[in-house]
Amino acid sequence: MKEKLVAVVFLITFSGCASQAQFSSGLGKILSGVQKSGGSLSEADVVEGLKEALTVGVSNGSAEASKVDGFFKNELIKIAVPPEAQKVAETLRKMGLGDEVDKFTLALNRAAEDAAKKSKPIFVKAVTSMTITDALGILKGQDDAATQYLRKTTNQDLFNTFFPVVDSTLKQNKATQYYADIVNTYNQIPLVKKVNPNLKEYATQKTIDGLYLLIAQEEKKIREDPVARVSDLLKKVFGQAGK
Repeated sequence: MKEKLVAVVFLITFSGCASQAQFSSGLGKILSGVQKSGGSLSEADVVEGLKEALTVGVSNGSAEASKVDGFFKNELIKIAVPPEAQKVAETLRKMGLGDEVDKFTLALNRAAEDAAKKSKPIFVKAVTSMTITDALGILKGQDDAATQYLRKTTNQDLFNTFFPVVDSTLKQNKATQYYADIVNTYNQIPLVKKVNPNLKEYATQKTIDGLYLLIAQEEKKIREDPVARVSDLLKKVFGQAGK
């Protein structure tokens, strides 16, 4: 009984295409089933389970991003030379200065990995302060509904927190110096259009975007493998169904 109940709950909870009517109907069946078994399951219990599952997801995403090479060796989120400076990088490689571009790219990603260490508390706060309305919207939403909620509620806090860390790490890893060197070298080439994009803002936002991508992957795992993502809280909540 318990295993079937858990599976049904997660299939309803994390189905990106479930309509409101389907969700309400499914939740009603779950409540009815638990009540018949002598237990009680509220909407709030399901929401708390969602919060716990999302907390695990954001924790995994933050841990993955903040480890050494978390950005640099993950092609999905690796930060490249700013778009405005792509031509700079290509030109310098042709001039035999590819090593300088590579050093800059590595330093850029190291700054992202360093900043990502501070992301977990911000994400967890957004999840734990989620209202029932927010949670139900995620439960009934698209495949990336939770990620979009986090993007809406955390982007500015992450930017404000990450910016000084990125700035400091860029300087510490000499990325700022490398960047100035390659841009200045390029700008000295006759007839080229001068470039000077804002490196710190670019690196900060790319770090945040990378984290959202990793969290979206975690959300996808939860949706596609619901039974494997059963949390301790849900085990406790649904344990009464097996009595």
